[in-house]
Amino acid sequence: MKRMLTGLLAITVLFAACDKQTTIEPPTNIDQDETPGRQPREEATAVVNAGTVQQYIRGYGGASIRGWIADLTTAQRTTAFSPSSGIGLSVLRVRVSPNSADFAAEKPTIDAAKSFGATVIASAWTAPASMKNNNNIVGGKLNTASYAAYATHLRNFCTTVGGVSAISPINEPNITVTYESMLLTAAEVAAFVAAEGSNLGAPVMAPETFNMDKTYMDTYLANATAASKTTYVCGHIYGKTPYVYSPGKEVWMTEHYTNTNDANNWNDALGVAKEIHDCMNAGYSMYVWWYLRRSYGFLDESGNITKRGYVAAHWAKWVRPGYNKISCTANPTSGVYTTAYKSGSKIVIVAVNQNTAITYQPFTISGVTVPGFNRYRTTSTSNLTSDSFTITGGAFGINLPASSVTTLVSY
Repeated sequence: MKRMLTGLLAITVLFAACDKQTTIEPPTNIDQDETPGRQPREEATAVVNAGTVQQYIRGYGGASIRGWIADLTTAQRTTAFSPSSGIGLSVLRVRVSPNSADFAAEKPTIDAAKSFGATVIASAWTAPASMKNNNNIVGGKLNTASYAAYATHLRNFCTTVGGVSAISPINEPNITVTYESMLLTAAEVAAFVAAEGSNLGAPVMAPETFNMDKTYMDTYLANATAASKTTYVCGHIYGKTPYVYSPGKEVWMTEHYTNTNDANNWNDALGVAKEIHDCMNAGYSMYVWWYLRRSYGFLDESGNITKRGYVAAHWAKWVRPGYNKISCTANPTSGVYTTAYKSGSKIVIVAVNQNTAITYQPFTISGVTVPGFNRYRTTSTSNLTSDSFTITGGAFGINLPASSVTTLVSY
């Protein structure tokens, strides 16, 4: 969406050594990495029911908009997308340039992301100027006489780069900006998709509104032909708290970022964790940050993983494409937010503790037998520290460090 905030200071992320083995304790005890003598709070149980299966998870990712800033390097692609040595992002969003001569340059990053199992989605900000009523890549509308030509343009992009899983014919059609754009009503976007949605070279994701505008999306989907040619409903959450929207198709959140320039600010990063939680709890199948590499990104300008990147890893590394969200108490107590996911008998639980005190969080699990978990925690001073523990009978409790994100991965 935006072309801004260049040349900001890169910050090296500190890594912490792994935690020692930790056993499950009653609330009067404290894990070894927590402050002696500081008693944790005990809260209501988070109930996980693996038998209640919710939305399919496509993944978590970010955008690499090569035409506006420099492309990711080879090393940065690995850091972003490798589940073993990097963040493990499973979605790459790219831009469809209005100049077809730019298409091939997108392929190296696309191929790298796909090699790590990532889904590639593409968004067009504008049609070529010659296809618009103002003959300009900024603003204006797509000429109805150019529908077929624009469909060919989008299809040629997909053919050139290969392996695009979904394409958006227009990014944020409901906002006026001063960069590449088209200002289209919901009915106008629907008219194009109804006419040419089968000819774009990839399944359609639309209408990709700026603010997850329900009225706009409802109007778009009211065109039955456009709706039938739309595989995924997508939008951005600028100015909008994630809300449940059930159009009978997967809902994707395909862009957001917060405009603070220090992606290593832990309070901000913890806010990103809560936002991912909210999107998952609202039923979305995908969460995509704006620029992958930026002062506010999952990677800083030098390609180091930021605190926001480590937060994203708590979902991306272990809640892989093909998992489903399952029933889990979303907010078992004030300041604690939990979601759970499964693939077969594998269970992943992600807990965000926004409290400034250690919180002892009880859990119960039904619908699957879990012998124990590998545990990963990130705090203001540590990144993905790990240990493991066993459980018996489907009930257990753990201390959540103050202001932290914890992921539990069953074994």
